[in-house]
Amino acid sequence: MKTLIHGGRVIDPADRIDGRLNILIEDGKIAAVSPDDMAADRRVDAAGKVVCPGFVDCHVHEDPVEGGRLYADAEKSVFACMLRMGVTTVVAGNCGGNVCDPGDYLDIVDRDGAFVNVAMLAGHEYFRVLAGAEDNYAPATAEQVKTMTEAIRKSLSRGCAGLSYGIRYDPGINEAELLGTMAALQGTGKPAACHLRDDAKAVFGALAEFLDAAKALGVPAEVSHIGSMAGFGQMEQFLAAVDAYRAGGLDVGCDCYPYSAFCTGLGSATYDDGWLERYNCGYDVLELCEGPYKGQRCTEAIFRQQRAAFPSCRTVCHVMQPEEIDRALRHPAVMLASDATMHLGQGHPRAAGTFPRLIAEYVRPGRLSLYDAVAKMTAMPAARFGLPGKGTLRVGADADVVVFDPDKIKDTATFTDPISPPEGIDLVLINGAEAVRDGRIVSGNLGRSVRT
Repeated sequence: MKTLIHGGRVIDPADRIDGRLNILIEDGKIAAVSPDDMAADRRVDAAGKVVCPGFVDCHVHEDPVEGGRLYADAEKSVFACMLRMGVTTVVAGNCGGNVCDPGDYLDIVDRDGAFVNVAMLAGHEYFRVLAGAEDNYAPATAEQVKTMTEAIRKSLSRGCAGLSYGIRYDPGINEAELLGTMAALQGTGKPAACHLRDDAKAVFGALAEFLDAAKALGVPAEVSHIGSMAGFGQMEQFLAAVDAYRAGGLDVGCDCYPYSAFCTGLGSATYDDGWLERYNCGYDVLELCEGPYKGQRCTEAIFRQQRAAFPSCRTVCHVMQPEEIDRALRHPAVMLASDATMHLGQGHPRAAGTFPRLIAEYVRPGRLSLYDAVAKMTAMPAARFGLPGKGTLRVGADADVVVFDPDKIKDTATFTDPISPPEGIDLVLINGAEAVRDGRIVSGNLGRSVRT
């Protein structure tokens, strides 16, 4: 069957396209892009709308596997939230974490389908634990580093798109472990992504630790969610430091989400002693997303009691400076990513609102051009992680397409209702088939693995 999307403003930064064009889709691929009318079995009127590649979210924490199958709740799963906001491809396995072997995860996606296409990173922490280095505060032995490096290489050979680190959560990582495991990427062209060891005033040493290792090995680097790393008054200097590495020859990029609060587990190393001084704040900046104090701000007593009793509790920490997030998202080398994580529908609104929010809060007020925003949501992440056929409407590419109203698209997710779906998204296609119509999921298993 041939589908024609006609009359819309086609924006495809990967091919430097921005104009009134028609898109012909056949057999799941882009068959033609032309100003001319073309014969089709189905016609989609996109007059007054934007037609662009399906959004690519390069920093997602994947849905869990339960009984050998993906968690697939159409309201509460991370991947469902992604799809409703126009994301057609995710890069999961970030911050060093995998819910299972990442190669096996890709196989499960291919066997059963998923709400979105899924690329995976090999999570360093996952393989660290498998190698026997279970104390995240202690260094791994040389033999353990060798074991995890071999396992990472195997995952890369199975199609994983790169390697992720969560050094913040595994402070026992030393230079030998970082260089030893990152060496698995040499010669592959695949990047290392990293949640840095430290943030705020200590972020510069943490940045150098990661980027110096990548430079020494000639490995592309991605610095994760920089708003929660340097959004406390350090962003201008931080971006200048990254620019200097790029000028020195390192292939390095960054991603950021458009919110001034981060999300992590209450028991994580982020909240080890000293966090109040690091962020110059009180316990009341911390909002609990689950449990008996859901929706409440912390006191010292609640923090200590819940951290001991419920360390996996999702939290939102309202400490970043909005103007710092703005500075990051306007930088030409910073792409959009959600850092989405959900637990039974509880978490941060970035999982359901990040991509529409960039248009509503940055494009419509004039802080970003629509073309640049679409680039940050499509071409840039697809190129950074080498995702074949994604992030473009080039003839022959996978027909992952979003049609939205640029005047109406907006996020509705909040910290009290983090899975509320966005408005203004008319149509989402995955591999040429209809996945979302008028904001509602109509097919939830069209996604397949994306292997590199």
